[in-house]
Amino acid sequence: MNFLSRYQRQIAFRGIGEPGQARLALARATIIGVGALGTAIANSLCRAGFGFIRLVDGDRIEESNLQRQMLFDEDDAAAGRYKAEAAAARLSRVNSAALIEPIVARADASNIEALVGDVDVVLDGSDNFEVRYLINDACRRLGVPWIYGGVLGDAGVTMNVLPRGGPCLRCLVPEPPEPGSFATPETVGVLNQITAIIGSVEAVEAMKIVLRSPDVRRSLLSVSLWDASFQEIAIEAGEACPVCGRR
Repeated sequence: MNFLSRYQRQIAFRGIGEPGQARLALARATIIGVGALGTAIANSLCRAGFGFIRLVDGDRIEESNLQRQMLFDEDDAAAGRYKAEAAAARLSRVNSAALIEPIVARADASNIEALVGDVDVVLDGSDNFEVRYLINDACRRLGVPWIYGGVLGDAGVTMNVLPRGGPCLRCLVPEPPEPGSFATPETVGVLNQITAIIGSVEAVEAMKIVLRSPDVRRSLLSVSLWDASFQEIAIEAGEACPVCGRR
């Protein structure tokens, strides 16, 4: 592979250059959840030249996934392949220089620190707050930046959670929503376009974090795609937050 030729368009971008591209080749990321958001993130980081990508998901591919999960096809669904393994196989064909590590497992309290402790950035492709709190707390303990993201219907949000200074996910959402108290993708649906947009934003922010860019966003970004609404919301670290306040 000709490094300069492959990444010429990216190297030409003012925020990256040759030194930045070389740093991306050494970058390590963990993506928790390889569904709609996770596949968009993984596809973007792999093509951008991240050197190591860990994919964590315990689910198998189903036909209903194909509407929005961009790394899978009908053969994957018919065979019931594991998402992490199928995504890794696809990405390895996209960029043979990237090391893709599939982990067929669910993130939980027993494995979360091992999954996130040896990487430069962690990205949220999950679909529930229990897992997100696990990511949040482990990353803050270990000093690893992570990027929260969520989508529903035509809307999505994302926020960078940096090791020092807050805010964290618990500042934004102090308690998990009660089961049955909120809409779900099954009841209101999800547009594949919003997963691509939020996943792309997460991936770009991961690149900026790895490159130590001064342009890393420190606000919550909220996107409503049907009416083309984009809004940035300042979130303060909460004094009562068990992570940022009481530690």
